[in-house]
Amino acid sequence: MNDCRNTSHEDEFYIIAFSMSYAKQLGLFLGLLIIYMVALLGNITIVTLVCLVTKLHTPMYFFLCNLAIVDITSTSACIPKLLSITITQDHRISFYPCMTQMFFFILCADGEIFILTSMAYDRYVAICKPLLYHTMMRKNVCIEMASSIWIFGAVNSLSYTILTAILHYCYSHDVHNFFCDLNSVLALSSSDITSRKISLFSEAILIAFIQFTLTIISYVFIFSAILKIRSSAGRMKSFSSCTSHLITVILFYGPSIFLYMKPESEDTKDQDMLLSMLYLVVVPMLNPLVYSLRNKEVREAIVTLLQK
Repeated sequence: MNDCRNTSHEDEFYIIAFSMSYAKQLGLFLGLLIIYMVALLGNITIVTLVCLVTKLHTPMYFFLCNLAIVDITSTSACIPKLLSITITQDHRISFYPCMTQMFFFILCADGEIFILTSMAYDRYVAICKPLLYHTMMRKNVCIEMASSIWIFGAVNSLSYTILTAILHYCYSHDVHNFFCDLNSVLALSSSDITSRKISLFSEAILIAFIQFTLTIISYVFIFSAILKIRSSAGRMKSFSSCTSHLITVILFYGPSIFLYMKPESEDTKDQDMLLSMLYLVVVPMLNPLVYSLRNKEVREAIVTLLQK
């Protein structure tokens, strides 16, 4: 098509975000700002505690630290721009910042999925194979697992970002979301995106579904092992060691499954944005609260650090 432009640094996208009155926009800005600051403070606190408090130098908290880094990165990639849009009403975002948002979103989505699976495996080994725990979850093993997660996420994210960047965008530049997510940007392309849609669906099956299944299987074995413990105090202690992670899994996968499994419709775009807001803004704020409020070791670490 002659009138079709290749994407370039001169192109701009327009993030539609939420349509509402000025008073509601101001309320949304204040609410988002508070949630974002709480999420940042909570996750930075988790990273600081795990790095500085020796008691937390264990595999479970090592992966929790990685999860906190993912949450900091994902929220910081998307929320500041949304705050700017909300307060200035300037919905424009240039091509490269849009692609950057997409890169970090995919990176963090992949990272969170694999980290949650790694944490489930850690709890499985701790409860089902306690005598082998220190052998199977050695420091170098945990570092290799985390490194593999970040390397795979970066390569996968870069691949999708490049494949999306080389498409043509002629019909519309209006992104019907509050950030440049992959599905919303692909929907704007006038190029043939069939192969990319197939690749995205296949990857969702291979990565998200398989990792979720592995997490569920881990908890089947965990609950089976807990039920075999004779003393009620022992059962409660074992169960409490994995409840925080289980809550985090539910918070992440719940809205994600509903968002991607339901049929696409023009009438549900606002609903899609709210679900995206839930797992991209609210969940990163709740994760550190879940681990700090329900975890005695984290509370003790906070006290220890404050005393120092």
